[in-house]
Amino acid sequence: MPPIQNSYISLFSDIKQRIQTARSRAALAVNAELIRLYWDIGRTLLVRREKEGWGGKVVDRLAADLQAAFPGMKGLSRANLKYMRYFAECCPDLRIGQQAADQLPWFHLVTLLTKVDRDPEREWLCCRAVQEGWSRAALEANISNRLFDRQGQTVNNFEARMPAVEAAMAKEALKDPYLFDFLGIGEQAQERDIEDALTRHITRFLLELGAGFAFVGKQVPLTVGGDRFLLDLLFYHTRLKCYVVVELKAKDFKPEHAGKLNFYLTAMDAQVKASDDRPTMGLLLCRKKNRMVAEYALSGMEKPLGISEYQLLRALPDPLDRNLPTIEDLEEALSGELELRASEEAG
Repeated sequence: MPPIQNSYISLFSDIKQRIQTARSRAALAVNAELIRLYWDIGRTLLVRREKEGWGGKVVDRLAADLQAAFPGMKGLSRANLKYMRYFAECCPDLRIGQQAADQLPWFHLVTLLTKVDRDPEREWLCCRAVQEGWSRAALEANISNRLFDRQGQTVNNFEARMPAVEAAMAKEALKDPYLFDFLGIGEQAQERDIEDALTRHITRFLLELGAGFAFVGKQVPLTVGGDRFLLDLLFYHTRLKCYVVVELKAKDFKPEHAGKLNFYLTAMDAQVKASDDRPTMGLLLCRKKNRMVAEYALSGMEKPLGISEYQLLRALPDPLDRNLPTIEDLEEALSGELELRASEEAG
């Protein structure tokens, strides 16, 4: 290719990147200004309500008048004005915890304010949404699947086997339990069935694993002293800068499972890990675990390991589970219905 052509391609790429960067900054600036406007409107409504007793009728009229004054502008409905007032009430300093609220789109904020009750959870989700660029659908899914309660809960030996900063990052990268209800398989599924289903649904699997996981392969072979071994699933974590070996167990955790995974990590570090990679990390996924047994098992392992449970069928929320009728309740109700019909027909 002629030198002038190479120079032009470089020039074009550079200017294209500058335009894209400028557009992104402009979009963020517009969003931040809109969020501040909504907060200011909400704060004004809140003050007027407290000082002058303004109620719903005033908000209704204000919404109608604003929509008439700005017919092409969205977001001036009665419901949205009430969200603005609630936003100003919940975030008097325009922050959700320590996170600036104007870093998220408006309906992300509405979702956080209306669907999350606990302040620590709301702040954590807000920070993660900003850091990882979650869509509104992703935010709602992570609220629904209790990500805040699961993240960083795996049993592990990271603090004893890794530098403090890396250990904290590794712990935050894992969760317990993992939800695999999207696989469409039952509780009787065997390890290979689960593994095959996870690789068929690799996009959903990666979303459940979380940011940073890159899929390398399944049934990855390792040869040690002439003996051949197969790793269930192998990933590379782009933030931790290390390989992650995932072992699946279609049974409850046993201490010997940790020993086998520890062996795999030793072989990976000796044969696969590059000089600039951090030591390989292991994640063992099992149906159930005795937490104390798992902690004892990991205390003797030399490699960084985590142990988490997984669910193929998501459990019902406790309040819903308690309110569902039992089989006996259904039989009694059905029997009563049949008796009522029989008496009506006899009459």
